[in-house]
Parts: sequence; structure tokens; C-alpha cells
Amino acid sequence: MAALDFAFWDVLPHTSTGTAIADDYNAHIRLAQRLEALGWHSYFVIEHQNAPQGVSAPSVYLTAVARETSKLRLGAMMWQLPFYHPLRLAQEVAMLDQLSRGRVEFGTGIGVHEHEFIRWGVDYYQRAAISEEVLQVVKMAWTQDEVTFDGKYFHFDEALPHPKPYQQPYPPIWAAVHSDTSVEFAARNNYHVAKNLDTDEVVAGKFALYRRVWGESGHAGPIPRMFLMRTVHVAPTDEQAHLEARDYVAAGAERVGGGPIAQTRIGWGSHTRGMGADSERADNKARGQTMATAARDYQFNVDNGLAIVGSPSTVIRKLQEGQERIGYNVFCTNHQIGRMPRDLVDRSIELFGREVIPAFAGVPA
Repeated sequence: MAALDFAFWDVLPHTSTGTAIADDYNAHIRLAQRLEALGWHSYFVIEHQNAPQGVSAPSVYLTAVARETSKLRLGAMMWQLPFYHPLRLAQEVAMLDQLSRGRVEFGTGIGVHEHEFIRWGVDYYQRAAISEEVLQVVKMAWTQDEVTFDGKYFHFDEALPHPKPYQQPYPPIWAAVHSDTSVEFAARNNYHVAKNLDTDEVVAGKFALYRRVWGESGHAGPIPRMFLMRTVHVAPTDEQAHLEARDYVAAGAERVGGGPIAQTRIGWGSHTRGMGADSERADNKARGQTMATAARDYQFNVDNGLAIVGSPSTVIRKLQEGQERIGYNVFCTNHQIGRMPRDLVDRSIELFGREVIPAFAGVPA
């Protein structure tokens, strides 16, 4: 059995209003404390802007989590780089790293939903180029006393960023990827790599591409980590787990093209798939077909690894098989499945923490 760390994917939906939002945040912070006690390695949120779920200010929220935990590593998967002033981002994340005493995992990405960019006046089709400059400046701010930079999108003259991160030279940098281009970018730059949404077969191919390009790039040291997020539901028996999960895995989750965003003037942007002209790219069309099938077919999710459902022993076996076939060494669990009742979610988390995680404890790397 290979070494495996467990991350947790926490989704904060924007369903409350007024002071009730504060109660929601406190509930999720308490959850993070429980995850730490149960043995999770890391805790991740996702940034979305102009959206009904996700965290709009991840650095602020994660600072609150950091102050109520002591070991749990913290991050966003991802901070949406095109929406940031790079020096502000560098300083915010460095301060979070200081306040958490070196527990930040810096997840980066360019964003996929066109409407988020339209609403903020950011050029959707320049997002990769903007992100590349943002990340370049962030790393300069973390490693240099002054930053002078003359790029296409950003210009700085002897900027004096502070603080520097607690972790030296800086926190682990993750690239949240989908396309082959983004996989190759992560490998060439020696970044850790994170995947979700695609079937196990597709993810295995992406990770194989990453390993090949990383090897060809001549990096020194061990290969970076590979992260896979999946829907997970655990119950005492396989039969009970499937009975509890069946009504929620393929239903209840808001899909691109629908929901409250579709009722707004801008909607999801210029294409119902939400990715503008990029929606017609072959890999995005294939992923869209996968998601459409997953939204209506429970067994498709189970058979293709999009959902891992079963008793603790079954889940352990599936994780071991996935490690061997796909090659991940960070497995991220998403237990909040659509509108699944909170008591079922909490029981699944407890069972995973008490019976699945210990099966991988102490395994040599």
C-alpha cells in the first residue's frame, strides 16, 4: 500500500442571509476542527465569484479556520488568479501562512466560468496569460525584498511586499488542471497537480502525461504530489451506503447552464456550457458529456470512479486500487452530495475518519 494523505473538500453554499451567514461560517469552522481530530491532512475550499457557492474571500475565511486549528493544512483549490492584484494576493497568502505557522497549500487556477469574468470586466480569453503574470509576481514577492516588474498586465517599480511566508521559500504551489496544456504547464514548472470531474480513465491519462513531461523537464528532487477529489459516501455496509447515496449522487447538484445564474441577465455567458467559445474545445465537450451523464446516471458515477460509495472496507479497497491505477497520493473527499441530509453527511465523515484514514496511517512514503 502506498502512502496517502487525505484532504477534505468543503463547499460553502450561499443559502443564508443576514446574520445567519455568520452561523454558517462557524459551523464550517467547527467541521474543520472535527476533521483535524479525525486525521485529515488538509482542508480545501474553492473560490468562486458571482456564484451561489464557493468562497468569495478564501484568504479571510481560511485565516479564521487557521486560528481554530493547529495541525490541519489549509488552502483554496483554487485561488482564481486572474481576479487578483498579484502583490495583494502574495501578501494575503503570506500573512495566512504566518498566522497558521506554515500550514498553507497554495492552489492556483485560471477559472472556467465565463460569466464570472464578464461581471467583473475581466477578459475571459486572456485569463491564462494574466494568471501566468500573477503567479510570476507572487513568487517574486515571496522571495525578493523588492519587486520591479514590467509585464503586459502588471507594472511595479520597486514594490516592497511584506510579510514573507512562514514556509521557505514559499508554500507548496498547486495547479488545478483540466486541459493537457495546463497539465504540461504544471509539470514544466514543478507544481503539484490537482484534478477532479473527469473519469478515472481520463485522470489516469492526465497524470501519466504530467509524469512524462515532469521527467522530461529535468527537475531535481522528488516528483510533486498528485491530488484527486471525489464524491465519497461511507456507511456500515455496502447496501446501506448505496441506498443512502443513490438519490443524491446523480441529482440535486446545480449544473452549469441552470440554477439561479441562468435567471440573471448575463446568465452563464455566451454559451450554455458556461465556458464561452472554449466550450467547443474537444476536451471541454468530452468533460461536459461526462458531467451530463453523471447528473442522471448513478451507476455511471460509481463505475467510473466519480463517486466512491460503500462500507469502510470497500472504500479502502477502492482507494488502494485507485492509487495503483491512477497514481494519486492526496485523495480529497467531498461528502456533501447535493441535498443529502446533514445527518447522513456527518455519519459518512465520522466513519471515513474513524475506519478508512487509519488504514493508511503509518504507510511509508
